[in-house]
Amino acid sequence: MDSSKLDIADYLDSNEMIAEYLNTVLEEGDDSDIVTAIGHIARAIGMTKISEETGLSRPSLYKALSEGSKPQFETVRKVLKAIGGEIRVNPLSV
Repeated sequence: MDSSKLDIADYLDSNEMIAEYLNTVLEEGDDSDIVTAIGHIARAIGMTKISEETGLSRPSLYKALSEGSKPQFETVRKVLKAIGGEIRVNPLSV
């Protein structure tokens, strides 16, 4: 019996899937879940590529995006940009 752990990064194979996954986590998750999700996306795209685009080393990316970490906002912003995302604010409907 194979008890290998499911790796969500294996399923994030399109921009649409990545956006849907991250938006779901943003709506339903907490801060830790969001950081972990961004880490999954970065691994799916490739940490070397993310490292080159952000100017951050691969080890620091793995550390910043690991479960339970609390990365600086600037790191999150750089990684989001590198994975093709952006932060937007929409007015809440009352």
